[in-house]
Amino acid sequence: MMRLWGRKSSINVQKVLWCLAELGLKEGEDFERIDAGLDFGKNRTPEFLALNPNGLVPTLEDGDLALWESNTILRYLAHQHDLSKRFPTNIAGQYSSEKWMDWQLGTMWPTLRVTFLGLTRTPESERNYGAIRKAYQDTNALLGLLDQQLANQPYCSGNTFNIGDIPLALCVSRWNLLHQTFPDQTGPRLTLHNLDAWMKRIEEGTQYSLVAEKELNIVK
Repeated sequence: MMRLWGRKSSINVQKVLWCLAELGLKEGEDFERIDAGLDFGKNRTPEFLALNPNGLVPTLEDGDLALWESNTILRYLAHQHDLSKRFPTNIAGQYSSEKWMDWQLGTMWPTLRVTFLGLTRTPESERNYGAIRKAYQDTNALLGLLDQQLANQPYCSGNTFNIGDIPLALCVSRWNLLHQTFPDQTGPRLTLHNLDAWMKRIEEGTQYSLVAEKELNIVK
């Protein structure tokens, strides 16, 4: 049985849980999940650091293999455990998805993360509201690029839901949630019709609801 280390409120753990759900793999039957990180601790123990020297979640154990970095785990699961062919395997679809996964990790999330950490992890007396608002507005502009892509196709890599949609949708969910909860601090949320329609398709056609944080327990 695979073992996944990580708390459910972590966006990076949610990526993995969502992917596992799409593959039809169930917690307690096909994999074990261990709460770790923040108040749960465990991620600085010798046992955990032997698996992931970064001391971060998620970490996946599958037999003798230990993997960290959430997007890498998604790629592995899609390659190794997609027995029902849930995700596209053609080269064009695969690498179109891959580029958006890298963009999410290297461009979009580092920008939105400033707002997220500023409003959910930083004591109010220490918050830099100018930086928080700027980062949110910069994220508006970045998501405008994704909106342009979605004007011509229903999902990030083409006509079919792919693993690249998972990290993107979770970031967009937090982008929405932060504005809904802290509208004065984030400033306006850009109206992006193609992106909103894509999120509706995600919500209606995937296992998104099993991992999405509908309430702001992301602040914990």
